[in-house]
Amino acid sequence: MKSSDDLLKLWNKFKDPQRVRLTVNAIKSEVEAFGRPINVMEFCGGHTHVILRNGLDELLKGYVNFLHGPGCPVCVIALERVNLALELVKIPDVILCTYGDLMRVPGSRGISLLTLRAEGYQVKPVSSCMEALKLALENPDKKVIFFAIGFETTAPHTAVLISQAKTLGVKNLYVVSNHVLALVVLEYLLSSEEKPFIDAFIGPGHVSTITGSKVYEPIVKKFGTPIVIAGFEPLDLLQAVYLIAKQMREGRREVEIQYTRSVTPEGNVKAKEFLEKVFVIREKFPWRGLGEIPNSAYGIADEYSELDGEKVFDVKVETGEEAKGCLCAKIIKGLKKPTDCKLFGKVCTPQNPIGPCMVSSEGACLAYFKYKRIN
Repeated sequence: MKSSDDLLKLWNKFKDPQRVRLTVNAIKSEVEAFGRPINVMEFCGGHTHVILRNGLDELLKGYVNFLHGPGCPVCVIALERVNLALELVKIPDVILCTYGDLMRVPGSRGISLLTLRAEGYQVKPVSSCMEALKLALENPDKKVIFFAIGFETTAPHTAVLISQAKTLGVKNLYVVSNHVLALVVLEYLLSSEEKPFIDAFIGPGHVSTITGSKVYEPIVKKFGTPIVIAGFEPLDLLQAVYLIAKQMREGRREVEIQYTRSVTPEGNVKAKEFLEKVFVIREKFPWRGLGEIPNSAYGIADEYSELDGEKVFDVKVETGEEAKGCLCAKIIKGLKKPTDCKLFGKVCTPQNPIGPCMVSSEGACLAYFKYKRIN
């Protein structure tokens, strides 16, 4: 077992200024040899914040153009799904649980779960889905609904919750699944007519710990777009960009793992077994800014239908329209930057978010507001 001093030394390596300088210079050399700046889309909101918080976009300005993709789970949840949550919480004797960021995402009338909570409805923020199980056991006279969101990273946790609830015979816990598949939307984005010019992707680190790297190989083969999976320290991202630039210069198109300390080609086999046991792939599912995408989300298998909140509770939900002037739908696809939005930093702020990209801790608008906004 490593000592605390050893761990500190290891941690500091990821932020060592000399290593950063050397890597930045190496990237610039590769890009110069390639002959033009490269467009790299990071596919994770966590990566977006690391890039902007540490000024990596400025370090590589003129060499690498970072595009911000649909990798923030709160940002990509469709307006109609937010409206669904707002209707579910109004059912008598319901306690609705969800992750904190989603509570502040406005529905089609500008109302959020946080608004309804202030009006007296039972909305509980949770940091773990298992808190919903605890609430159900402690409140047998209530209907506890867990409104689940996230990519393949958090989906296994929800699968464990559903399996555990069935094993325990819990009768008052229900799950509404909004879990979506990063792999599918990545391919969908590359196939879309309305997309930015993308040379390569920085693959999502946390998602890839579950899926593994092999799942990206058919996409790279089909579209000829390199994918390098990265960790979450500044040097992780720079090393990933270096690997991309090197591939571009050498004319290669491959999947590579920079985040080798957590990601393997096979991924988390046990987690994937849980996903296959509890979930089925939906025929289609709505994404904000991207519309209905086939085979892009997890639904709950029939074996667990008594826990499926969408089947148990029949509520009418309006589709609604996006807030006028909000560019979240374009920002999610990498077609616009947050600073292109006329609402950014004026009408739309973290205290008064108009769109989900300003709400989520992984949202691009929040990152720009925190790290690039000039007063």
